[in-house]
Amino acid sequence: MGRAPFPPTSGTPGSSPAGGPTPPSAPLAGGQGIVPGQRPSAVNAPRDDRRTLVVGRGISVQGSVQDAERLVVEGTVESSMINAKELSVAPGGLFRGGVEVEDAEIAGTVDGTLTVRGHLTVAATGRLLGKATCKRLRVEDGGQITGQLEMLSDKDVATKTDKPA
Repeated sequence: MGRAPFPPTSGTPGSSPAGGPTPPSAPLAGGQGIVPGQRPSAVNAPRDDRRTLVVGRGISVQGSVQDAERLVVEGTVESSMINAKELSVAPGGLFRGGVEVEDAEIAGTVDGTLTVRGHLTVAATGRLLGKATCKRLRVEDGGQITGQLEMLSDKDVATKTDKPA
């Protein structure tokens, strides 16, 4: 029907330094095998099993997000309320709406209501507009917070996490 896939080249999975094929589960230095189709560098990398939603640069998303443990915003997200474990807004990223997370790192812009039960970091390029509530706050030189900021105590965090779903 079409042509055969590209032949393996030196340094890619399925090839040996001499250019010949290697068995699909050739052992690595750590005793692990190569999974066919997987890059060797990914084999030794720590595995992140968190459900992650990445909204890339130039992409806009509106609506609700459910069951994402980690939300990475490089583009634009508009949502009434999102619950996640972690929020990361990259430089140039925009989150507009409400979000409740364990930890957040803001290097782009958050415009709305942000509740962080753990650590909130506003990077040098970060802007936080609206209302923010957090337990721990770190603002790098150049980071901006405009609006209302409330600090949570340990008792407040326990109350928020213990309420029935």
